[in-house]
Amino acid sequence: MDVDKILIMMTSGPDTPRRCATPFFMATLAAAMDYEVTMFFTIDGTLLLKKGLAATLFPKAGGKSVESYLNEALEAGVKMTACTASTELHGLTPEDLIPEVKMVGGASFWQMSEGAKTGVSL
Repeated sequence: MDVDKILIMMTSGPDTPRRCATPFFMATLAAAMDYEVTMFFTIDGTLLLKKGLAATLFPKAGGKSVESYLNEALEAGVKMTACTASTELHGLTPEDLIPEVKMVGGASFWQMSEGAKTGVSL
């Protein structure tokens, strides 16, 4: 039986920390429900993958960091991909990003979309 796939496009970044936890939380939930989940980071979302940055962002004062949500998603098996054009826009290299990230071109988003049961942009 084919695995149901979910693709989440993440565009929110450090300037909007309140929007940054939910995509990771939703991805973790879907992975726990046996979906194969891939997150595609583009625009400012790519910045969340910069080493150490997510640890400094808190959606709610006194709450968990965005890094906590990101790590929970990784532990659940969520795949993280970053748009190469977006990383170039922000002056980031693959070495600047957390090691779990796979660099992909923009066309990869459309290829991943074809096989996904559900696509969400957050």
